[in-house]
Amino acid sequence: MIDRKVYIEKMKAKMDEWDADMEKLQAKSESAQADIRLQYEEQMERLKQQQDEAREMLSKMTNASEAAWEDMRKGMETAWDATSKAFMDAFSRFK
Repeated sequence: MIDRKVYIEKMKAKMDEWDADMEKLQAKSESAQADIRLQYEEQMERLKQQQDEAREMLSKMTNASEAAWEDMRKGMETAWDATSKAFMDAFSRFK
């Protein structure tokens, strides 16, 4: 079984990585042409929404009972996979 505290700390660290990635995308968008900038901004808005959802889920996980924690962890991993894929797609699209 995964240690709850370690898992939560790991997810917080990954979210910090997301923040750094968002800053990189923001910097790229500022130097992009107007039509590309709009695409950056739309993609970043979707990423921010996914980040907010993941942060909310992590907050709930922190306070969840032991019985609910394992189900929430699985949901968090699904959300993490989707957001990670979205970041990779954004970076590959805007290279």
